[in-house]
Amino acid sequence: MAPSDPASRAGPAVGGPSLREVLGGRGGAVDASIPVAVFVVAWLVAEATATRPAVAWAAGAALVAGTVVAAVRFARGERPRAVLLGLLGVAAAAGVALWTGRAVDFFLLQMVGNAASALVWAVSIVVRWPLLGVVVGTVLGQRTRWRRDPALLRAYQRASWVWVGQYVVRLAVFTPLYLAGAVVALGVARVVLTAPLVFACIVVSWWVLRAALPPGHPGLRHPQG
Repeated sequence: MAPSDPASRAGPAVGGPSLREVLGGRGGAVDASIPVAVFVVAWLVAEATATRPAVAWAAGAALVAGTVVAAVRFARGERPRAVLLGLLGVAAAAGVALWTGRAVDFFLLQMVGNAASALVWAVSIVVRWPLLGVVVGTVLGQRTRWRRDPALLRAYQRASWVWVGQYVVRLAVFTPLYLAGAVVALGVARVVLTAPLVFACIVVSWWVLRAALPPGHPGLRHPQG
C-alpha cells in the first residue's frame, strides 16, 4: 500500500496480519491445559477414595490425557515435532512428581520453564534480538530482514516486554501456591494462566506493536530499509 493512500495514513500496519493469525491462536495453549486438569482431578479422586499412591494414579491419568491430546493434534495435521514436545512435557512433569512423590511437583518444571523464558526474552530485548521478532520473522519467511528496519525492530522490542510480563505473572502466582503445597489451586491457576493469558498476551503485544510503528509503515510483512 502506497504511503499516499489515505488508509495507510490512518495508522501503522493496517493491512498486515495480526499476531493471532501469525502465531496460530490459542489451540496449543488449550491443549496443554487438558493433562493438567486431568492430573488434578485424578489426584483429588485418589485422595478422596484413599487410593494409594495417589500421585501415581494422577501421573498415569495425565500421561493418558497427554497421549490422547497428542493423537488429536497429530490427526489435525500439526507438526510432529511440536506434538512430540508437548507429550514429552507432560511425561517430564509426571516423572518429576513420581520421583519426588509429591503431587505439587507436577508443576515444578513449568515454573522453572517460566523463569528461564522470562530471562531469555528479557536478554533478547537487551541485545536487540527480540524473540517476538525472531518468531514472527521466521513464520513470515523474512529471516532477519526485520532487523534492518529500525522502526520494526523497536516495535518488536517493546512488544516483547509483554511476553516477559506473562512469564513473570505466572511465577508471581505459582510460587506462593507451590510453596504452600496447594495442588488444586496450582491446577486452577495453571489452566487460567495458560490459554486466557496467552490470548491476552497476543492481543496486548499486537496493540503495542501497532502503536510503536510510525504512521504509514507498511506493517509486519514489509520491513523497510
